[in-house]
Amino acid sequence: MVAAMPDQATMTRAQDRAERSGAVDMARVEVIAPNLKKRLSGVTSTIVQLVPVQARDIGIAVVGPGLPDNLPKMRWWQLPSLLRRPASGQPRIWHARRNVEMVAGLVLRYVFRAPLRLVFTSAAQRDHRPFTKWLIRRMDGVIATSRLSGGFLEVPHKVVLHGVDLEKFHPPRTADDAFEAAGLPGRYAIGCFGRVRHSKGTDLFVDAMIALLPDHPEWTAVITGRVTAEHKGFADELQQRIDAAGLSERILLFGEVPDVAVWYRRVRLYVAPSRNEGFGLTPLEAMASGTAVVASDAGSYAEIVTPGKTGAVVAAGDGDALREAIRPYLADPALAEARGAEGLEDVRKRFRLETEAAGIREVYERVWAGAAE
Repeated sequence: MVAAMPDQATMTRAQDRAERSGAVDMARVEVIAPNLKKRLSGVTSTIVQLVPVQARDIGIAVVGPGLPDNLPKMRWWQLPSLLRRPASGQPRIWHARRNVEMVAGLVLRYVFRAPLRLVFTSAAQRDHRPFTKWLIRRMDGVIATSRLSGGFLEVPHKVVLHGVDLEKFHPPRTADDAFEAAGLPGRYAIGCFGRVRHSKGTDLFVDAMIALLPDHPEWTAVITGRVTAEHKGFADELQQRIDAAGLSERILLFGEVPDVAVWYRRVRLYVAPSRNEGFGLTPLEAMASGTAVVASDAGSYAEIVTPGKTGAVVAAGDGDALREAIRPYLADPALAEARGAEGLEDVRKRFRLETEAAGIREVYERVWAGAAE
């Protein structure tokens, strides 16, 4: 049964209320991007970067906690609007990126009879659990964020690589972007950013720095990222290792910083040593900043970094290989600079947010075409 289209008076009243509350006009929203998780994650970061680009040519709104106010937002009181089609007359798309969001979309569609079509983006680099497979089979469109993640899907899908915000992440432009502005020792910096925990390989980076920095006094290592209560013991142990090596002034754990983007511009080399990863945006953010990258082959890193051109890739969890991949760059800062320049050119060609948005729009159009058949 197709829900009745709202009359003009109802649409006008809804628009007026939306404008007064700062909410979107649901009559114009064709896509919902839910974020049903409070904690900041890679999925949240993707939504924050991508939705403003998508909003340039499509009616889209986010819903859920922890999202910045600059995004077009559907308020919870607007949920009944999902029971009606937008002004275009075509069903809205509910674009899920987590299991809980697929479940919510199915409930809205089959319990509340909302005229929705469901799209799911999968970043998982492993075989899905049976329940997740069951959910995915009920989607109208499926996107994989890499060829590797697509290899674990058992349904037709389109690979759409993530893009990066080239306005936020860019090469140095001002004096504050220079390493000297940080007031740290040395002439060059090497960075490792993201949550501090075993799965992210922070310990592998620290061990590599303890081994290498004594031979390279011009370099300082910077680690940024959240330390949750669950992983505080892990972070404390890392600090103890650093102190025992006498490198507490040259291997620095900053925790969360107000703006990590400036640190990508200040470091000459970025290291992504994850043991496991979903997609992993940090190498892209580094490359967009003109910074060379040494990464593990976790997640999509091996599809992002081109060995011998934009950096190096080693086996995930191999601390010895990571150390040796970093060594040439510390010995030759000019090599890191050259690889960073190549990375910037590559990311501008292959990983623009506009390219990602266009790929996703193709999936939406196929879903809408299928709904019209």
